[in-house]
Amino acid sequence: MRIRNFLEIDFIILFAVICLTAVGILFIYSSGLSSPGTHMATEYLRQIVWVLFGLVLALAISMFNYKRVYDLTIYFYLGTMALLVITFLLARFAHGSRWLRIGGFGIQASEFAKITTILLMAWYLDSRKRNQKAFIRFIICGAIALIPMFFILLQPDLGTALVFVPILLGMTYIAGIPLRYILFFSLSIILSGVFLILPLWQAFIMNNSIPALMGFVNTNFIIAACLTLALVFAIAALGFLRMRKGYFYWIAFIAGIFIFSFGFSYAAARVLMEYQIMRLIVFIDPNVDPLGFGWQIIQSTTAIGSGGAFGRGFLQGTHSHFHFLPAQSTDFIFSILSEEWGFAGGMFVFALFLIILLRLIRIMRVTTDSFGSYVVAGLVSMYAFHFIVNVGMTMGIMPITGIPLMFVSYGGSAMLSAMIGIGLAFSVYARRYQQS
Repeated sequence: MRIRNFLEIDFIILFAVICLTAVGILFIYSSGLSSPGTHMATEYLRQIVWVLFGLVLALAISMFNYKRVYDLTIYFYLGTMALLVITFLLARFAHGSRWLRIGGFGIQASEFAKITTILLMAWYLDSRKRNQKAFIRFIICGAIALIPMFFILLQPDLGTALVFVPILLGMTYIAGIPLRYILFFSLSIILSGVFLILPLWQAFIMNNSIPALMGFVNTNFIIAACLTLALVFAIAALGFLRMRKGYFYWIAFIAGIFIFSFGFSYAAARVLMEYQIMRLIVFIDPNVDPLGFGWQIIQSTTAIGSGGAFGRGFLQGTHSHFHFLPAQSTDFIFSILSEEWGFAGGMFVFALFLIILLRLIRIMRVTTDSFGSYVVAGLVSMYAFHFIVNVGMTMGIMPITGIPLMFVSYGGSAMLSAMIGIGLAFSVYARRYQQS
């Protein structure tokens, strides 16, 4: 029976994953070379171990019936939340976040929290799909995502925390939550980012030439704006309840978005650490600090541009071998790949990720079990966000958030969590026509 389930897995996804991990190993090896050609790091050897172990783990999970974890999802979730708390209290700070050390190995609990959050949210959406209002379901799913986000932000690791947002939105959309709730949350997050960036743009780029924008960080202005909008919201809500006119609903809807956005951007400006704020500033204009925080973006875009159509050739990259790029085997590995393999190499990686995402969407659509479908929806959201943000930040079109390129970047925790996700998708696909 298990052999038959193994033969039912999606071998196209498996082939794409193996190709991506092979590409990752090649360029982790390249990133460890110095300018004279001597090897200065053994990260590629550790990555080979993680890849092999991850593939075995993925195939083992594929033979295991994912439905057996249905009633255990809360325990997996609570277990990773406990690890996040322990990480915050006891772990050491390194590479922009906190890591638990077990012997010679470092564990990033936040990577595994993504998987357990997907599982618990899928369980909740499936078990409450008929007997609970959509708004309550969305709020509770938001709370499931918010708890790990909170502990990860305390580490502090903004990039990993943001991954839970697309997971929440993707899974609730597939679960049939009304689009207006998803739209409210999405627009609130986007506007919060705009209101957070505007005063930074005004202060560091425009040299305070637009003083009115500083109101977004002024406590009195924020309080006055929120109180005014709250009054508008209350009047519109009352009007809708009494008259049932659609325009009252949308006035309250828009006022609520602005209330949330003002409050969240104000809080974020006071919670974010200095280096995280500087990442936002150099995203707007890297030349504000070209030898400091802007260095990564400038060198990354230069490396990608220098690759041309077909690259300088494998092991011929100058940016990696002269170590112009910090975190070149992790966050900026796509920059090295593009310098050595050029546009063609970048498109090869794009194609492999596109194959994985399209095949996962197919699994999500053909499975008859809603729990399995929701799990795969969460995985699609996670992989897509990692790919878009990581590649985008290397190109300078996304802020630097410090999240890896899954299957390619160096790192044991990220590799294992990505492989666990693939194993779950295989398990769903092998049992796609089973109702229970």
